[in-house]
This record gives sequence, structure tokens and C-alpha cells, in this order.
Amino acid sequence: MTADFWSEKRVVVTGGAGFLGSFVTARLQERGAREILVPQIEHYNLTDKASIIQLYTDAIQPVEKLPAHLKSAAFQPSAFNLKPENLVVIHLAANVGGIGANREHPAEFFYDNLMMGAELMHQAYKHGVGKFTAIGTVCAYPKFTPVPFKEDDLWIGYPEETNAPYGLAKKMMLVQSQAYREQYGFNSIFLLPVNLYGPRDNFNPKSSHVIPALIRKAVEAQESGAKEIVAWGDGSPTREFLYVEDAADGIVTATETYNDSDPVNLGSGYEISIKNLTEMIIRMVGFEGKLVWDTEKPNGQPRRGLDVSRAKERFGWSAQMNFEEGMKRTIEWYRQNKDKIR
Repeated sequence: MTADFWSEKRVVVTGGAGFLGSFVTARLQERGAREILVPQIEHYNLTDKASIIQLYTDAIQPVEKLPAHLKSAAFQPSAFNLKPENLVVIHLAANVGGIGANREHPAEFFYDNLMMGAELMHQAYKHGVGKFTAIGTVCAYPKFTPVPFKEDDLWIGYPEETNAPYGLAKKMMLVQSQAYREQYGFNSIFLLPVNLYGPRDNFNPKSSHVIPALIRKAVEAQESGAKEIVAWGDGSPTREFLYVEDAADGIVTATETYNDSDPVNLGSGYEISIKNLTEMIIRMVGFEGKLVWDTEKPNGQPRRGLDVSRAKERFGWSAQMNFEEGMKRTIEWYRQNKDKIR
């Protein structure tokens, strides 16, 4: 069934050169997709309507007329005659960052993500695209959602303030998906991955999320012989994390088999406190100094843990990676590649 689904599909993966996107394109290849297109920011501004229209115009061209800059490294031409309904869009691109970046750039995070999602989905409908997979964010959930987060609770309150502009901008794709399905019969789905981690993550201290930020901080402290590490908040919030290869598998599986606009969580079902996470990273890295909590800094949302039953029920997917093993692989990758990371 897998190879059959992808054998006559061309796939546009926005953000396909990024952290999650690199694993999604690899999983697509494994599942039998050959014509994988990855729009690059130098050629397509995904916050601009004219640029998005150009993207779809280019993506629907016959193989011999496809712009070279749109073909991914994995692109292999197929013999089928492409029709717009054979085009699949997986929208991963986002302007995203951790708590600090969200506090400094709330307007940019809101505008960029809202414009990208709304116009990409609208033009996909206008161009007759067969399937659109929208990737939301766990930041879309209300600040005080009962744990584990159930998809039906998405609208019971306002998101945590530090990342609300980003979370709400992404959540509008859910509203759009449901409205376009109802009015136009347009086939789109909306997935809510929890915080991702793994090899190739963003380790830039100005924009990284909690796991890569802590790994970098711990490795640098251990190598420099620092006496202490300072972490944000008080360590009490809990988070759930999903290994990036599991996330890629969930996205590709849902794209193949799920055809409904009900939102679906993608998570591991494993919740850990920031305190325990930080202590785990320090132990695994081998840092022997003191851990200090800067309680002047924000904690973010108090708890995050997802109900992951809908993904299992609707398209038979569940995460496979053990958290400690995933962390080990992530730390090893960072140690091997840190000299290339700014």
C-alpha cells in the first residue's frame, strides 16, 4: 500500500532542508516517493502570495520543465503524467524558536507563520492539489489544558503567553483545514507534534529549544571545566518530547492514510520535568559542576503531555524511540558536529 500511494505522487516539502524536513524527505524516499521537491528561501518567499503562486506553478510542471532549484537531492524523475491532484504538500516550514526568541519576536512569529500557512493552503486548493498536510504545534494548546492534552481541548482557553502568537498563527491552519473541507471538499489534515529533539537539531543558543540548548550548555561547561550551569526557571514544568525520526514517520504515515480535518497529536506519551531532564543531560554529558536555577527567568507552560491515542486509532501510528536512547544519539551527534555549528 505504501509504495502504491507514493508511486504516482509528486511531493512538495516546505522546510524540507530543515531539521524535521530532512528526516521527512528521507522517510518519503524509504516509502517509495521519488519526485520530492524542496522550495528554498532564496527562490520562494513563503509569506508572499505571488511567490507561493509561482511555487505551485513551478511544481506542477512536467519533469523536463521543473526548475532545477526545486528538486531535492532525493529527486528521481518518474514516468507518470502529473496532474495537480497527484501533488501532495507537506508544510513543515515555520519561523520558530524557544521562549527567548518568542518573547523578542512575537509579531514576526505571528505574521510569518500565519501568512505561510493560510496562503499555502489557499493556493493549494486553488491549484487543485490532492492533499495538504499542515503541521501545527503543541504551543496551540491553552495554557491550562488538562494533562494529557486531548485534541478536543484545543479551544478551552488561551495559550501560554510567551508563545501564544506563534501557537495561534499555526492553529489557524486547523480552522482553515476544516472550513475548506466543509465548503470545497479540499483534503487537508492537521497534525500537532509535541517538542521534537534529535540529531541535526538547532543548537544555536539564541533560537534553540530546551533539549539542544541544555546539551550545548552542558557540553561546553564540561569541556571548559566550568564550576556551574545556569538553567532558566525553577525546573518544575513538565514536557513531552518526540524523537525526530518518530515525528517524520508519523507525518508520512498520516499523509498516506489519514483523510480528515480532526486534529491529531503526535507524541511519545512520556512526560518529564525540566529538572529531571536537565539532570539527565548533565549526567549523560559528564559535567560534574553545580546546577543553578535562575528563577527570574520564565518557566513557560506548567505542564505538557499529550494524549496520543487518536493517532493510533485513526492511522495506526505510535512512537518507537526510547527517550534515554534518543538523548544518547542526540548528544553523540552534537559532540561529533559541534565544531561546524555556529
